[in-house]
Amino acid sequence: MIRSIFSVGGWTLLSRLTGFVRDIVMAAILGAGPVADAFYIAFRLPNHFRSIFAEGAFNTAFVPAYARVKTVQGEANARRFADGILTAVVLVQLAILALALVATDWVVRILAPGLADDPERFALTVDFTRITFPYLGLIAVVTLVGGVLNANDRFWAAAAASILLNVAMVGTLSAVGLFPSAGDAAAWGVLISGFLQLGLLVWDAQTHGLGLRFGRPRLDPEMRRFLLALGPAIIGSAGTQLAIFADTIIASYLPQGAIAALFYADRINQLPIGVVGIAAGIVLLPEMSKRIAAGDVDGARHAQARAIELTVLLVLPFLAAALVIPDIIMRGLFLRGAFTAEAAAAAGATLAAYGIGLLPFVVMRAFMSPFYARGDTRTPVMATLGAAAVNIALKIWLMHDLQQVGLALATSAGGWITVLVLAFLAHRRGYECGDAALLRVLPRLATIALAIAATLYATGIYGPILVYRLTQGQDIALLALCIAAGGAVYVGLTGVLIGPRYLKGLLRARPTRP
Repeated sequence: MIRSIFSVGGWTLLSRLTGFVRDIVMAAILGAGPVADAFYIAFRLPNHFRSIFAEGAFNTAFVPAYARVKTVQGEANARRFADGILTAVVLVQLAILALALVATDWVVRILAPGLADDPERFALTVDFTRITFPYLGLIAVVTLVGGVLNANDRFWAAAAASILLNVAMVGTLSAVGLFPSAGDAAAWGVLISGFLQLGLLVWDAQTHGLGLRFGRPRLDPEMRRFLLALGPAIIGSAGTQLAIFADTIIASYLPQGAIAALFYADRINQLPIGVVGIAAGIVLLPEMSKRIAAGDVDGARHAQARAIELTVLLVLPFLAAALVIPDIIMRGLFLRGAFTAEAAAAAGATLAAYGIGLLPFVVMRAFMSPFYARGDTRTPVMATLGAAAVNIALKIWLMHDLQQVGLALATSAGGWITVLVLAFLAHRRGYECGDAALLRVLPRLATIALAIAATLYATGIYGPILVYRLTQGQDIALLALCIAAGGAVYVGLTGVLIGPRYLKGLLRARPTRP
């Protein structure tokens, strides 16, 4: 399991790195004006639905169901189960696409009502949304094929697929002269990437004998159990996305540039969440599902504890950096072209607010896995919907004084509420999260985080003295200096406080006392 987490995390890291290249290109070409705001809204809309119906709800219901059918009834029945679901997914996505394309104006009015008073941004958003929305249907099938691959311990293709999104968008933005605007170029890049991602996963599935065919959906007991799990999972995912919808709706009332600041800050914030948290969740869910289906409850709990331990260890440098040097990060990565110092400052403040909730978002999937692995999709709904209500209320309260920073703070609060409620409900049901080895190592992890933060703070203050003679690239040099100093402290203290013996045991999933 740990090897698979590193595999998924490695491909996700490569995806995020190519995503940074994409974001740098987008920041230089789109900037933070009306075209950028329109594209980011158009890009968010299909991704909201993708997170609800595809990667969010569908994966949490399908992977345990598929693993259960395969473990209990055999591979042939599991394949028939997946084939029937493929047909249903395609039909549903075609219906959603037809409705969305016909009613794009209304969709944009509902989800970004503040644009109604800005005809230019509204028209651009509608045009870009019509281009990007078919991406949702393609990614829904990608998610299904990826779920089959993950349940069969094949993770790389699904993790690597998003690299193609970045490649396609950089390609179209590089040929921006062929399109009516930079926003059109970016939107077409999104759509093209959907076909590329689907092609990659279909090829990997076919190569390893896991290819799907259209089959007649059968309302047998396993399909009923899947649908019963899917309903609450959709509600739960919708609750999480409802808070993100609120970001889009509320930000549409804020001054120009607020949406772009949220986008760039969230891109940085999503790096550790994707590379560490989501990667661990992707691998942990089928691992726990198979163990629980086989009756190995202790093994499932052990796997969860090791996943939490590893994610916290790996996220410490990101957490410290987001809280201590967010402005240095934004200037070093994006301060060029149409992206101004004011835009960097706004995005940096937003990143710091997101950083407050980084830790719960990284471990959230690990806390949800005990429920999903048992086919219980209802309990996480209670946590996510309650947190979403608090989150949205905080957004409305904070938006006037803090603008987009208030939205990010509310998101962080929602993350903490979700994890705390999940931990409480897991304890009540006997799904204990963690073990003695995890509790022993947490204080040492906290010490490492504080040391990294202090190092980054000092480097941010005294580092400019070392780079002031550079005529160009001072911000990049200062960011590199922070990375070097913080990285050295992280590696050194991890070796001293955690120890190579413990790390070796962790990678072998047999931890010894640190």
